[in-house]
Amino acid sequence: MSNNLNSIMAFIPQNNEGELVLKEALYFQQTLGMRIFVLNVIKAPSLLSRKFQAKNVESIENEAVQKLNNFVKNVIQKEIPKNIILRVKPGNVVPTLIEESQRGGYGFIVVDKSKSSFKGALHWNKIDKFISQSHCPVLAVNKDFPVREIKKIVIPIDISQSMKKRLLWATLFAKKFGAKIQIVSALNINIDEKKSLAFKNAEKIKHLFWDQGIECEVKILKVHKQKKYKAILKCLKEEKPELVIIRTHQESIFSGNKIGKFVSKIVHGCNMPVFTVNYSQNPLDSIFF
Repeated sequence: MSNNLNSIMAFIPQNNEGELVLKEALYFQQTLGMRIFVLNVIKAPSLLSRKFQAKNVESIENEAVQKLNNFVKNVIQKEIPKNIILRVKPGNVVPTLIEESQRGGYGFIVVDKSKSSFKGALHWNKIDKFISQSHCPVLAVNKDFPVREIKKIVIPIDISQSMKKRLLWATLFAKKFGAKIQIVSALNINIDEKKSLAFKNAEKIKHLFWDQGIECEVKILKVHKQKKYKAILKCLKEEKPELVIIRTHQESIFSGNKIGKFVSKIVHGCNMPVFTVNYSQNPLDSIFF
C-alpha cells in the first residue's frame, strides 16, 4: 500500500468543467513532485452482463480508458508522461472513492467542491460523506477559483484536537510551495487572548514551524456569541490564503457519514482549496520527513 503514498488521485469528470479541475490537480501534483492517478468512474455492469456479455463489458471499459486518455492529452497538450496514470473504475462514485482511498494508499485524493450542475459533479453531502470515510486526506478544490501559487496557508485549530498530522502536511506544503503559515483559533470566552489556552497552544505550534525554517504567525479571533465557523470564514475572506488545512471532527466516528457542521461549513463556505485530515489517518513521518 505504501508505494502509492507519493501519489495523488484525482476524480475528474470528462467535460469542460472537469478540465479546470484537472489543471488544478496537476498544479499540486507538479509542485509536490508526486505521481497523479486520474480517475473516472463509470456505471457498473449488471451481474447478467458480466456473466453473459463479458466481452461487451470489457469493450465498454476499454472505450472509457481511451476516452479518458484523449481527455487528458487534450488538457495537457502533449503525450501523457509516466507520472500521470489513468484509471477507470465501474461503480458508484462515493463508494468507489472510499474503496480507492483504502486500497490505494494515496497521499491524498482531489475532488471538486464547486457548486456545479454538470453530470458527474459531487453534491456537497456526498463530498462530506467521502471526507468522513476516506482513509487518506482529501483536497477539495473549486474549479471556479483556481490556485496557481500558494503563498499563505491557514490552519484553523481547536485546542481539543491533535495537531500532529496537520503539522506534517502543513510542513510539507509550506516547504514545497515556499508558503508562510497562519494559525487561527476562535476564542469564545471573555478573557485576555494571551492568557488563553488557545493562544498558548498556538504559540507552541508556531515555534515548531519556526524550528523547521517556516514563517508562521498566530491570530486569535474573539467570537463572543458568533458561531466559530462564521468567524473563521470571515477571517479567511480577509486573509485570502491559497490553502486551508483542517482536521475533521471526532463526531464522524459515531455518525459514519458526517464531518461535523464546523468542518462542512469551512469546506463549502470558502472558495480556496481545503485540505482535510481525518482522525483515523496514519502520520506520514516516514514518507516525507
